[in-house]
Amino acid sequence: MSALAEAAEVVLALPDLYGRLVGTRLAGDFFRAEVAAAGYGGCDYLLSADVDLRAFSSYAGSYGDLVLRPDLGTARPLPWRDGAVLVLADAVSRSGEPVPVAPRQVLRSQLARLASQGLTAFVGTELEFLVFSESYRDAFTAGYAGLSTASRHNSDYALTGLGEMDDLVGRLLRGMAEAGLRLESARGEVHPGQYEIVFRYAEALSACDAHVFYKMGAKQIAEASGRALTFMPKYDAGEGNSCHVHFSLREDGRPSLGDSALGQFGEHFLAGVLACAPELTLLSAPTINAYKRLAPEAFAPTSATWGYDDRTRAIRVVGTGSSLRLEHRIAGGDANPYLVVAGIVASGLYGVERSLPLAPPSADGSPLPRTLESAARLWRESAVARAAFGDEVVDHLAAAADAELSAFANTVTDWERQRAFERL
Repeated sequence: MSALAEAAEVVLALPDLYGRLVGTRLAGDFFRAEVAAAGYGGCDYLLSADVDLRAFSSYAGSYGDLVLRPDLGTARPLPWRDGAVLVLADAVSRSGEPVPVAPRQVLRSQLARLASQGLTAFVGTELEFLVFSESYRDAFTAGYAGLSTASRHNSDYALTGLGEMDDLVGRLLRGMAEAGLRLESARGEVHPGQYEIVFRYAEALSACDAHVFYKMGAKQIAEASGRALTFMPKYDAGEGNSCHVHFSLREDGRPSLGDSALGQFGEHFLAGVLACAPELTLLSAPTINAYKRLAPEAFAPTSATWGYDDRTRAIRVVGTGSSLRLEHRIAGGDANPYLVVAGIVASGLYGVERSLPLAPPSADGSPLPRTLESAARLWRESAVARAAFGDEVVDHLAAAADAELSAFANTVTDWERQRAFERL
């Protein structure tokens, strides 16, 4: 808060449906005098627009303003932008009611269900990205194709041969530490130019807030360094970018899922996560590209399976004692963390409320949808989703998927030109 009291500039940012931060830069004095208590206006289409900010609906029907209400507890300095502090906002109506489709509110609603049972969720995310030698401007000019990765070889666990990405990763680590994020680990990954930075787990909402801050900051630092990086799930035929979500529950500080192995509560919770995984896949895979990663032989799950310390499964149970947790491995780098975690909570509680039995680790699971179209259909038809999230949220996220599908359907791709230009 001391940084906020002295900031020359305050970036008021709202997480949108894709987990991107959108918002306004405000003079520090103006923010403190006028905005901190009253909020600031933001067009309602920010929560009903696609990746290109084309509105698929006007949430309030008139393209009027929602109120972006600052959550002052989220204030973080932006060390790479002198004198600036970022504050996350909640979207509320003019009458002060939370906007149900806002991702932070979607998660809050599910966390409230846990709280009513004395439970607190803890989350840690592992987010992979690819680093390229080119700048974002050069990548755009090249149509984002034919780019050079910033290292030349498989860099999984490598301490040498990291090439040009080593300097950028160092900048990312320093910048995030100065912003107050707690680093846990950093290492190279399998795809040339691929890296993963992991931050310390925290209560669910705070962990998701840190995730979206990091993702925005990483892109800003890369751009300032003359490099491009991407979190997209599948850039090419190589290994994709995942977003593994580690999830645990506690009651009065004690682990609730189990100790050396899952207890009865943990088994019911995991059974619910698995049972609902196909119809809630949309929350973890919101784009067409996400399903290119969820493919056989891609080291990503294709069915709702689980196992102890088994990275070939959709849910990996890992850790012992107070560290026992679920590693949810379905989401890609484009996933909105608030929605992924909300889906884990909703499906887990579904299993607990019905005392669902947990299949053995060796059991085959239900297949996950292979396309965005099928995922959107399962989501739209899901009685579980409608009971947990409400019709408004279900229909709104389904409309977002429809907008993504429509945008792709109306695009002529390089594949079509290469296949048909000369030969057909």
